Amino acid sequence: MLRQRSLLRLPLLRLLAINLALGLGMATLLVGGLLALNPGGLRHLIFTDRSPGVALGLLLMSFFITFGSTAMGTAIMALGRREDDDGPPGGTRAHAQVKVRHS
Repeated sequence: MLRQRSLLRLPLLRLLAINLALGLGMATLLVGGLLALNPGGLRHLIFTDRSPGVALGLLLMSFFITFGSTAMGTAIMALGRREDDDGPPGGTRAHAQVKVRHS
Protein backbone atom coordinates (compact mmCIF):
# COMPACT_ATOMS: atom_id res chain seq x y z
CA MET A 1 0.00 0.00 0.00
CA LEU A 2 2.85 2.35 0.84
CA ARG A 3 4.52 1.56 -2.49
CA GLN A 4 1.36 2.54 -4.38
CA ARG A 5 1.21 5.89 -2.67
CA SER A 6 4.83 6.58 -3.49
CA LEU A 7 4.26 5.65 -7.14
CA LEU A 8 1.29 7.99 -7.45
CA ARG A 9 3.44 10.86 -6.21
CA LEU A 10 5.36 10.73 -9.48
CA PRO A 11 3.72 13.25 -11.82
CA LEU A 12 4.02 11.12 -14.96
CA LEU A 13 2.47 8.03 -13.38
CA ARG A 14 -0.29 10.13 -11.84
CA LEU A 15 -0.99 11.68 -15.26
CA LEU A 16 -1.14 8.24 -16.86
CA ALA A 17 -3.37 6.83 -14.12
CA ILE A 18 -5.83 9.73 -14.39
CA ASN A 19 -6.03 9.45 -18.17
CA LEU A 20 -6.36 5.68 -18.00
CA ALA A 21 -9.33 6.13 -15.66
CA LEU A 22 -10.86 8.65 -18.08
CA GLY A 23 -10.41 6.21 -20.96
CA LEU A 24 -11.97 3.39 -18.95
CA GLY A 25 -14.92 5.60 -18.10
CA MET A 26 -15.42 6.51 -21.74
CA ALA A 27 -15.23 2.85 -22.75
CA THR A 28 -17.83 1.93 -20.15
CA LEU A 29 -20.14 4.69 -21.36
CA LEU A 30 -19.72 3.57 -24.97
CA VAL A 31 -20.46 -0.08 -24.23
CA GLY A 32 -23.46 0.97 -22.13
CA GLY A 33 -24.64 3.14 -25.00
CA LEU A 34 -24.23 0.29 -27.45
CA LEU A 35 -26.26 -1.99 -25.23
CA ALA A 36 -28.93 0.69 -24.73
CA LEU A 37 -29.25 1.55 -28.43
CA ASN A 38 -28.99 -2.09 -29.56
CA PRO A 39 -27.56 -1.47 -33.06
CA GLY A 40 -28.04 -4.50 -35.29
CA GLY A 41 -29.52 -6.48 -32.42
CA LEU A 42 -26.21 -6.52 -30.50
CA ARG A 43 -27.81 -6.58 -27.05
CA HIS A 44 -30.12 -9.41 -28.06
CA LEU A 45 -27.21 -11.33 -29.58
CA ILE A 46 -25.08 -10.97 -26.43
CA PHE A 47 -27.74 -11.76 -23.84
CA THR A 48 -29.28 -14.76 -25.64
CA ASP A 49 -25.93 -16.54 -25.70
CA ARG A 50 -25.21 -19.34 -23.22
CA SER A 51 -22.46 -17.29 -21.61
CA PRO A 52 -23.17 -13.58 -22.11
CA GLY A 53 -20.46 -12.64 -19.60
CA VAL A 54 -17.72 -13.80 -21.96
CA ALA A 55 -19.02 -11.78 -24.91
CA LEU A 56 -19.66 -8.74 -22.75
CA GLY A 57 -16.23 -9.09 -21.12
CA LEU A 58 -14.46 -9.31 -24.48
CA LEU A 59 -16.33 -6.29 -25.79
CA LEU A 60 -15.66 -4.28 -22.66
CA MET A 61 -11.98 -5.24 -22.42
CA SER A 62 -11.33 -4.39 -26.07
CA PHE A 63 -12.86 -0.96 -25.56
CA PHE A 64 -10.88 -0.57 -22.30
CA ILE A 65 -7.63 -1.24 -24.14
CA THR A 66 -8.51 1.05 -27.04
CA PHE A 67 -9.83 4.04 -25.12
CA GLY A 68 -7.44 3.69 -22.18
CA SER A 69 -4.37 3.64 -24.41
CA THR A 70 -5.73 6.46 -26.57
CA ALA A 71 -6.31 8.71 -23.56
CA MET A 72 -2.86 7.91 -22.14
CA GLY A 73 -1.18 8.47 -25.51
CA THR A 74 -2.93 11.78 -25.99
CA ALA A 75 -1.78 12.92 -22.55
CA ILE A 76 1.81 11.97 -23.34
CA MET A 77 1.74 13.73 -26.71
CA ALA A 78 0.38 16.90 -25.09
CA LEU A 79 3.18 17.07 -22.49
CA GLY A 80 5.49 19.26 -24.58
CA ARG A 81 2.77 21.73 -25.49
CA ARG A 82 2.67 25.11 -23.79
CA GLU A 83 -0.62 26.53 -22.52
CA ASP A 84 -0.17 29.78 -24.46
CA ASP A 85 0.40 27.92 -27.73
CA ASP A 86 -2.96 28.64 -29.36
CA GLY A 87 -1.69 29.46 -32.84
CA PRO A 88 -2.06 27.23 -35.86
CA PRO A 89 0.15 24.14 -35.93
CA GLY A 90 3.16 24.02 -38.20
CA GLY A 91 4.91 27.29 -37.41
CA THR A 92 4.66 30.56 -39.31
CA ARG A 93 4.08 31.10 -42.99
CA ALA A 94 6.78 32.70 -45.08
CA HIS A 95 6.84 33.43 -48.79
CA ALA A 96 9.27 31.31 -50.71
CA GLN A 97 11.47 33.03 -53.25
CA VAL A 98 11.80 30.89 -56.33
CA LYS A 99 13.83 31.78 -59.41
CA VAL A 100 12.11 30.80 -62.61
CA ARG A 101 14.22 30.38 -65.70
CA HIS A 102 12.49 30.96 -69.03
CA SER A 103 13.79 28.98 -71.96
